[in-house]
Amino acid sequence: MKECLFCRIARGEEPASIVYEDDETMAFMDVNQGIRGHLLVIPKSHYTDILDITPEAAEAVARTVVKLAPPLKEAMGADGLNVWQATGWNAGQRVFHFHVHLLPRYAGDGTPFGKFARVSREELDMLAERIKRHLKSTEE
Repeated sequence: MKECLFCRIARGEEPASIVYEDDETMAFMDVNQGIRGHLLVIPKSHYTDILDITPEAAEAVARTVVKLAPPLKEAMGADGLNVWQATGWNAGQRVFHFHVHLLPRYAGDGTPFGKFARVSREELDMLAERIKRHLKSTEE
């Protein structure tokens, strides 16, 4: 699906601050940070939403979410995490390629939904590198 932004990111045709990738999935910083450290996990193959994705692809995404949650929480010094997935425009989905949001949470931060702010590529790259360092330490 050539016109899909996330498919283009997965193929390396669009810039992204990539935190992790394997054969089936990719994780990168959301350019519209709901809260500092906001990360997206996608399947590399195109699926529109939870109603379209195969169980196998959903399992691969879930494995990546579980792998990245601890280093994201640690790297960002967060008190907790939200794991969020939206299916359909009225549920908040804006890119129609299945994806899961990982949002670090902090005491008193309020809800990040609806408060997304565009962040510079430099800031996203810095955050991605910070999370990758923590990921690397969990793999050693």
